[in-house]
Amino acid sequence: MSDKKKTYTEAEVKEKLQELGLTEWYLEDGWIRRKYNTDGWPQTLMAVNAIGYLCEAAWHHADLAVTWGKLWVKLMTHDAGGITDKDFELAKKIEEVVLWRPVDGALTGNPKKFVFSK
Repeated sequence: MSDKKKTYTEAEVKEKLQELGLTEWYLEDGWIRRKYNTDGWPQTLMAVNAIGYLCEAAWHHADLAVTWGKLWVKLMTHDAGGITDKDFELAKKIEEVVLWRPVDGALTGNPKKFVFSK
């Protein structure tokens, strides 16, 4: 029996991204990718650190491209040669953490754009 994880076809990846609500993520050149915009350099670095923490905790590491006010994330399971459940699970967690904002309760949330989709 092979240790290799199941990789998804292009059509399956697109379907799974929609199914998981990862509508801003897309498949390109064998990676699932996502661009986040931020309110500036400090917010970009905080997002990078949050993603770095998640990747290390998951032991599955994203490739990141960072500039002022923008952050690109891409995921692929290298040892499987494609997109696996690891990529979808980590993308979902990144999305939850980076875009999290308080809704109810004592926390009011940052009044700026902070990190956002578009």
